[in-house]
Amino acid sequence: MYEPSQSAKRMLRGGTALLLALLLCGAVGAGAAEMTDTRMLVPVGHTVGIKLFSRGVVVVKLSEGGTPAKAGGLQTGDVIVKCAGNSVTSTEQFQSLLQKSGGETTDLQVKRDGSSVTLSVEPEQNERGVYGIGAWIRDSMAGIGTMTYYDPATGAFGALGHGIADVDTAQLMPFSNGSILPSTVKAVKKGESGAAGELRGDFDLTGDLGDLYANTSNGIFGILEADDYSPVLGDAVPVGRAQTGPAVIRSNVQGDTVEEFDIEIVSVTSTGSDGRDMVISVKDPDLISATGGIVQGMSGSPILQDGQLVGAVTHVLLNSPQKGYGISIQRMLATAESVA
Repeated sequence: MYEPSQSAKRMLRGGTALLLALLLCGAVGAGAAEMTDTRMLVPVGHTVGIKLFSRGVVVVKLSEGGTPAKAGGLQTGDVIVKCAGNSVTSTEQFQSLLQKSGGETTDLQVKRDGSSVTLSVEPEQNERGVYGIGAWIRDSMAGIGTMTYYDPATGAFGALGHGIADVDTAQLMPFSNGSILPSTVKAVKKGESGAAGELRGDFDLTGDLGDLYANTSNGIFGILEADDYSPVLGDAVPVGRAQTGPAVIRSNVQGDTVEEFDIEIVSVTSTGSDGRDMVISVKDPDLISATGGIVQGMSGSPILQDGQLVGAVTHVLLNSPQKGYGISIQRMLATAESVA
């Protein structure tokens, strides 16, 4: 779960203010289960601000009625990567390219379900003389989530345990670049049956902590660069494999404080997907009192068992907010290595 903040909405260049997608798809192959458990990682558990810019612009909605977009075959979820042979880098730049068309037929190169498709559209002028095609587009997202681990040997980190998806299309946001920023939790909306809660935090916009290099269905990954983040980093622990039984999660649910909360790993599977390698249940009365259970923004909270890092929180069960799912650390690490 990854929750946008007011600071994030003001920060986005172009693009509509965004919400976050709770559930994302995908899993790595059997290699995740074959990794050796020899690494030493720091289980972090602190929230971070996340800003991500897409590769191309995502079509999130088509206008009602007959439009150039519909006539040309454009669909919700398409990613426009080129316009009239020019690479599309932002919503503003795409709009500029449409103005240059002068209403002439213009080719769009789009990515659809992993394939490249070329479409032709004829931009139309509105009452203000501005050319458009009748499509709502988005080029960026921002919000808060939780950093799962930091690798002191390489400076690499992983967070969320799932990817960042567009809230309208539910598709993984195509990744161009992004970064993380310091974040402080200011308030909590408690989770209730049928309604997910959320952590509400502010970004520190004075500087980035590090750059992202991937947005995947098993987490977001990057390199931590800022020395001033070291106070929230503790000691490294071994990587382990989850088993049913007692465990703890590390989460930042108020201010800048990271705390450990008791949970139980109810079940573990080696064939999970969508960040569902294990089912977890919150047992800690302090966390239940503070949040109602698992809420948006806690996604990525590291799961520790017997002094080992075994996974991260990913999803909440909407009808039972004290229960949710977790992804194995092996799956996250295998994905991080495959995209590095």
